[in-house]
Amino acid sequence: MKPGHYLALAGGVGGARLAAGLARALPAGHLTVAVNTGDDFDHVGLHIAPDIDTVTYTLAGINNAEQGWGIGGESWATMNALKRLGGPDWFLLGDQDLATHILRTQRLRAGETLSAITADFAARLGINQTIVPMSDDPVRSIVETDEGALPFQEYFVRRRCEPRFLSIRFDGVEKARPAAGLLAALDDPLLAGIILCPSNPVLSVRPILSLPGIAERLRDHRVPVVAVSPFIGAKAVKGPAGKIFAELGLEPTPSGLVSCYEGLIGGLVIDHADAQAACPVRRHVTGTLMRDSSDQTRLARTVLDFAMALHKG
Repeated sequence: MKPGHYLALAGGVGGARLAAGLARALPAGHLTVAVNTGDDFDHVGLHIAPDIDTVTYTLAGINNAEQGWGIGGESWATMNALKRLGGPDWFLLGDQDLATHILRTQRLRAGETLSAITADFAARLGINQTIVPMSDDPVRSIVETDEGALPFQEYFVRRRCEPRFLSIRFDGVEKARPAAGLLAALDDPLLAGIILCPSNPVLSVRPILSLPGIAERLRDHRVPVVAVSPFIGAKAVKGPAGKIFAELGLEPTPSGLVSCYEGLIGGLVIDHADAQAACPVRRHVTGTLMRDSSDQTRLARTVLDFAMALHKG
């Protein structure tokens, strides 16, 4: 495989795992990972960027591989003290993880962009690919439920996705500008493919696609746009994607996923368990479960080969 440059859209654990595989499969500097920031929020006075941190920690190889988020070998002394003093303990912040949030918040208040801070943290952690937030402007995901509107983390973490999902909106997205790094990746003359990682299509990928002009750019781009399904055997590998699809009247199948992406993708990578399911776009069948780093790299290479085949076709 002769590698070009690739853009991956990611968020959450599944997206981070494939992004890590892509980072290993491609030469340094050949991958840009644009990460959802719709679930960013302020908590105990700190700016928390969960998806950026999950992607960064995973690419750096310091993530908690078992739970998928956070840092491996974490301790919780600050969280325990916070709880003892009556503070909120529903959103867990590990002692090592806190360093990221403290420095990010300090630098944002000093006027630096989220893009610059993210790039600096990635470099300090030895990451040789590019990680960019979807935007340096604030966009906040609000979930409309049968219990009313809930800020994303209230719905996702505090309520564990229990309320019925009706719809989602992204406050601020109309005025938000796509990050310069995301636009640069789309304009890169060496770009060979765009990959929608197996992130939650509604909660993690849709915020990125909702930025002004981004969906149109993907729909009209000269390179193939390939999605990797987050479903195996009509069930989500991790998280509430299956529940949300059901509550939106969508099926957690290749056809349902293609429908969710509304004509944006030209190819779909699915698991062997879904090989007999109908799929209205070009598809590639492989094992999509990523148990460890070798699975991540194997799947990444398969996705890259599929994208290259679509490009040549």
